[in-house]
Amino acid sequence: MAEQAKFVTGNLLHHITVMSLTASVGLMAVFVVDFVDMVFISMLGKAELAAAIGYAGAILFFTSSFGIGMAIAAGALVARSLGAGDDELARRRSTNSLIYGVVFGALFALAVWLNLAPLAQLMGASGETLDLAVHYLQIIVPSLPFLIIGMVGGAILRAHGDARRAMMATVVGGIVNAVLDPILIFGLNLELTGAAIASVCARVAIAVYALRPLIQHYGGFDAPTAKSLVVDLSPIVAIAFPAILTQLATPIGQAYVTRSMAQFGEEAVAGMAIVGRMTPIAFGVIFAMSGAVGPIIGQNAGANQPDRVRGAFRDGIIFTAVVVFVMSGLLYLLRPGLVWLFELEGITLTLVFLFAGPLSLLFFFNGVIFVGNAAFNNLGHPYYSTWVNWGRHTLGTVPFVLLGAAWFGAPGVLIGQAIGGLVFAALTVVLARKVLAMEHAPPPRDPFQRQSRLMQLLHLRR
Repeated sequence: MAEQAKFVTGNLLHHITVMSLTASVGLMAVFVVDFVDMVFISMLGKAELAAAIGYAGAILFFTSSFGIGMAIAAGALVARSLGAGDDELARRRSTNSLIYGVVFGALFALAVWLNLAPLAQLMGASGETLDLAVHYLQIIVPSLPFLIIGMVGGAILRAHGDARRAMMATVVGGIVNAVLDPILIFGLNLELTGAAIASVCARVAIAVYALRPLIQHYGGFDAPTAKSLVVDLSPIVAIAFPAILTQLATPIGQAYVTRSMAQFGEEAVAGMAIVGRMTPIAFGVIFAMSGAVGPIIGQNAGANQPDRVRGAFRDGIIFTAVVVFVMSGLLYLLRPGLVWLFELEGITLTLVFLFAGPLSLLFFFNGVIFVGNAAFNNLGHPYYSTWVNWGRHTLGTVPFVLLGAAWFGAPGVLIGQAIGGLVFAALTVVLARKVLAMEHAPPPRDPFQRQSRLMQLLHLRR
């Protein structure tokens, strides 16, 4: 008997709220653990150790982008299959997404592992810091397949509407990391090696806790076949490849913003760094929007309910506006506490107060882009996400930051970066309206299913 797709009925705004809040808890667990890692390493009193983690983090971001792309593909394909009432197809795509994620992830991890020193040098590491960063990465990078299993497993759980178990997998990983860090770093005196081992154990824990509920509650996985792997390769790559490219746009834009801010001195860079740490904490719910809204759009698209697809996009925008408005007000009220916590003064104070007030309201436009990306990835147009994200972090960043810095100095850098989001949020809405209008076109179809002679020859039914 086919599983009832959770999101094809019920209040859409309620679904979005629950999915976003639970997904944001998982993200916050990651942010907090990263922060704790840095605190513990800093307590050793060796600046080169903290610097090594900083350089390694940039490389780990790129490896994680691979996992995010595979997770987006798995979530979109499984959600659409469930919405269409095809449990067999959903299970098959879950299986093959995991297999391809592990295989491709292992090959990618091997390529990175063999080039760790050149990559770390490219990030700016040298001397003892370079050696420490490479050592740290040599331990963590081989565990990328486990991270991808956790990411893909969590995306499949969200596609089923099981936001709580997807959240718990990430939370358990964070707890494992937080518990092992002090034991390995201080108790066993392993220092940076201990931090790396703790991270590997956390990745294994995430993988286990993401897979276990899928096996226990959702029928597990099919035995893979060569035929099904061939058929599903095209739709998986069609989403995963542009999704990976989409993720890589963010550090490019941020690197330019950092360089632009550097011309105004260390205090300005410090202010921007504080804003950078505050943003994911304040707007973690918004960062979670793509993964939260995606399954809702995907299931309703698979069920051929275009009105609910449009409603999910609309309610996602409404939810974003409410969250941004509330969090911006809270940031404004917390200004005195921020002064005390970070000992703010001078241009650092100016930049933090600029964000904790009017500028944070403009984060709404980033949220619109996140919701739009969810629609594009789940409705068969993942390259729209790629174009929008790269546009946002190049054309929507460079000229605006350049002009802002020329007119307003250091504050203008942040202002320009924020205003650029408005332009590409508007473009996102235009493209989304076009994509959503296509959902009216009969007959209903799965844009990710390859309708080809190859599929006919293989005699695989959906």
